[in-house]
Amino acid sequence: MRTKIILTLVFLAIAFYFFPVEAEAQCAMCRGSLESSVSQGNTNFAAGINKGILYLLAMPYLIMGTIAYLWYRSSKANQAKVQKIYQRLRFKPQS
Repeated sequence: MRTKIILTLVFLAIAFYFFPVEAEAQCAMCRGSLESSVSQGNTNFAAGINKGILYLLAMPYLIMGTIAYLWYRSSKANQAKVQKIYQRLRFKPQS
């Protein structure tokens, strides 16, 4: 089961690497609209764009942090179960 998951992830990584999707970025349009709005005195629009960029920047870190926390919690719970089993069987745990 674990091998199947790893192979699937490797296949997806290779597929994404060799078949990239062209980004449809609107950087020039955003910059133009920001410059025109700031020159007209409307700074709320620029502040909104900047906050949106920060939200987009934070999402991958938040997702990876959540996954890391869940993984850590799961491994701690598994270690506790193993320790209980060792104690029941009166084995000394290996470090």
